[in-house]
Amino acid sequence: MLLREIESFLEEDVGHEDYEDIVPYTECKAEITVRAEGVLAGLDEAKQICDYLNIKYSSVFEEGDRIKRDDTILTVWGAGAKILKVERLVLNFMGRMSGIATLTSRFVNDARHVNAAIKVAGTRKTTPGFRKYEKKAITVGGGDPHRFGLYETVLIKDNHIMLMGLENAIKKAKEKVSFTRKIEVEVESLEDAIRAAELNVDIIMLDNMQSTEVKECVRMLTEKGLRDGLILEASGEITQDNIKEFAATGVDVVSSGMLTHSATWLGFSLHVVE
Repeated sequence: MLLREIESFLEEDVGHEDYEDIVPYTECKAEITVRAEGVLAGLDEAKQICDYLNIKYSSVFEEGDRIKRDDTILTVWGAGAKILKVERLVLNFMGRMSGIATLTSRFVNDARHVNAAIKVAGTRKTTPGFRKYEKKAITVGGGDPHRFGLYETVLIKDNHIMLMGLENAIKKAKEKVSFTRKIEVEVESLEDAIRAAELNVDIIMLDNMQSTEVKECVRMLTEKGLRDGLILEASGEITQDNIKEFAATGVDVVSSGMLTHSATWLGFSLHVVE
């Protein structure tokens, strides 16, 4: 975490009042416990927040560990005023990130049950200002973060195609961006998938298709000799209920916004014990 990020998060929660003047400065010890089973994420951020206020800590866990209800995840000790000052911020980080990591782990386990090599990726459907932490939580859960922003990969979507046409959009992208950046095209039909592959893009996203349609696209692209070196991604309305179907189609990647926008937080609590 950057120093300015920690200070900004604390300012959002504590405001401009000197919280340490309100709460007693008594030395104490507290434990953070979890109220549900899942995959732990956000522990590193919790430690960095504690470091900022000189709060000591210890833990037997690491990022990505499986945790169960009532586990003591982190023990902290120091000035009570400082511990209570960061309590909600620390719990929010761990709760949000662990929720994403846990859901991602479930998606990955289901998908790899039928396709051991497949990648499960997130999307840019993230909380403004918190994207890098949500993306990190996806990786902790065994997923792929996908691109972090518009700057990483050129993604030609339906609106670009409406404005420019498929061939012109691909041509412009190849003219304007560095050879180091991949070009991905979002398509919704077999015909457009074939045309995009013929235009030598790096990745084709098969968007909002049924799993049977995705499987047919994979078959046709293979039959036409267009599959080698081409990354195929399935996306759109992919849930834990249907991810096995999409993983079995032969694509390389399945991506789902659910990993972030529908992840349920894991509950964490902090209690002073001494």
